[in-house]
Amino acid sequence: MSTLNAKLTTLMGDEYNKRREVRKQASFLQKELRTINAALEQLELMDELAPGVKNWRDDVREISYDMENCIDDFMCQFGGKDAEACFVGEATELHKRLCELHRIANQMEELKTLMVEANARRESYKIDYCKPSSSFVYVDPRLSAVYQEATNLVGIEGPREQLASWLMGTEKNLKVMSIVGFGGLGKTTLAKQVFDKISGQFSCVAFFPVSQRPDMRVLLNGLLLKLEIEEPYHDPRSGDIIEEIRKYLSKKRYLIVVDDLWDQSAWRTISCAFPESGNGSRIIVTTRVEDVAGLACQKDRECIYRMKPLNGLNSKMLFSNRVFGPEVVCPPYLKDVAAEILKKCGGLPLAIITIASLLATQVGSRKHWESIRKSLGAQSVLNPTLKEMNSILNLSYKHLPFHLRACFLYLGMYPEDHIIWRDDLIKQWIAEGFVSNLHGLDLEAVGRSYFNELVNRSMILPWNTMYGEVLSCRVHDMMLNLIISKCVEDNFISVAYNSEHLARLLHGCKYKVRRLSLSSMAIGGATYDTTIAASLSQVRSFILFKNPIPPLSWFKYLRMLNIARVMEIADLTAINQLFLLRYLMVRVYVSLFTWRQWTYKIAA
Repeated sequence: MSTLNAKLTTLMGDEYNKRREVRKQASFLQKELRTINAALEQLELMDELAPGVKNWRDDVREISYDMENCIDDFMCQFGGKDAEACFVGEATELHKRLCELHRIANQMEELKTLMVEANARRESYKIDYCKPSSSFVYVDPRLSAVYQEATNLVGIEGPREQLASWLMGTEKNLKVMSIVGFGGLGKTTLAKQVFDKISGQFSCVAFFPVSQRPDMRVLLNGLLLKLEIEEPYHDPRSGDIIEEIRKYLSKKRYLIVVDDLWDQSAWRTISCAFPESGNGSRIIVTTRVEDVAGLACQKDRECIYRMKPLNGLNSKMLFSNRVFGPEVVCPPYLKDVAAEILKKCGGLPLAIITIASLLATQVGSRKHWESIRKSLGAQSVLNPTLKEMNSILNLSYKHLPFHLRACFLYLGMYPEDHIIWRDDLIKQWIAEGFVSNLHGLDLEAVGRSYFNELVNRSMILPWNTMYGEVLSCRVHDMMLNLIISKCVEDNFISVAYNSEHLARLLHGCKYKVRRLSLSSMAIGGATYDTTIAASLSQVRSFILFKNPIPPLSWFKYLRMLNIARVMEIADLTAINQLFLLRYLMVRVYVSLFTWRQWTYKIAA
């Protein structure tokens, strides 16, 4: 007994000392994580990254995931309230704990070494000295919409006449009209058509775009040139330019289009240049953001025109005109694939026009049309030939604040055409740690503000609404393609469509899978290969849309589990092993037309 007591005392002493040492290592890793996150945020805001910098970013991102998991392991095993208390138990149990502590300590030491090496590469790449690229250097991809031939603008006649009628009313006060909607719906094209129709009735006209990060002095100087106002000889400030424009416009009846306005602060500055002259002047604003449209039209909220996707008939007409010409109909052997392609476009004129241009080069080849159709699936990486369309959609993503980017990309967990319920989505964001507790506000309230901001920015499409509140949403297929491509690039979400696809995905993945969406649309009675268990151990979020369920014991670091469609008995007993689980939703279909849902928000 004395020998046993001596061994126990030695083991407890070793564990205590080792735990104190590892706690210091954990503290170091936590500080490093904050530094890493700050660096990654800086890189995320840059337009282009050199290959070496991009590789550094990817490596450090993966290290940060592993660091967080390592800290979680330590806190789970040795961070409880009784961590500093004396342990009483069998020598074998104490030895087991000490071995686990050594494993965590060794992993922390390895991660520390990797970070030292990464910091050395950071110095060599001079990452701290990188600056965001200028936003007004590149050719604006929306310019093609401004010069679109009128014969191609199917379905625009009605809105053009309606808006022209609104603007040409007898009201003498300055009138502002906003055109708001999802990127690629044709806001710029519609505004240009209205501008061309009524501009002859104004003595002074201008059509000018606003960049995402505008230099206001450069922007206002551009308006000076559009209005053919003589530029001051000295280097003017923004206030001086605004005064020059106001003075020039005060005695004129003017029509100005402010195209693609992104935020309220830009409008507050630009609008100062437009005097209320009482002679029937008009302003047209196009924007993707509902709040910006509302601010511009605050005097008359009825002057907000919300653009919608084209209806089925106009979509077909636009598609047919672009591919075959106005006098030729789609041949029978292409009708079915054409219908599927049009469905994928979702009534988005930009998508229809871009894809139709691709198809027009191979009208006689059904094989070519089939390949284009497949390239439009949400499971595909973006086709390079769709670069123009996606560069326009990408503008919306690039303009998102950093805190919304992860929330937006998280929508890639859901398949195309899926109805996503707001409250469920917000709880999943919270479980993943994407929602910040600002000023002591309730996390779900902050999450709702995030959701509403994505709606306002036209990044997601409202679906179910009640009393003016959006309760659910959908993601446009083209935007979902963009999300999936960015998720692949950043290793943010991995999407698999059946067990075989999952096996190929895990085998060919350069990095560990961190979030997994498994549709299992063709899984049937297939079973999961146990060789993939290790690959799934790092998954943080898991959504499964159809049976069977893989063993939950495989998912050590799972924070969010959404079993969206269970049609048979499922074994969930291993849930008690998921020490990081914060959100659980299980939807069980009792019969074809009946289902039951259980949702749990698990406290941290």
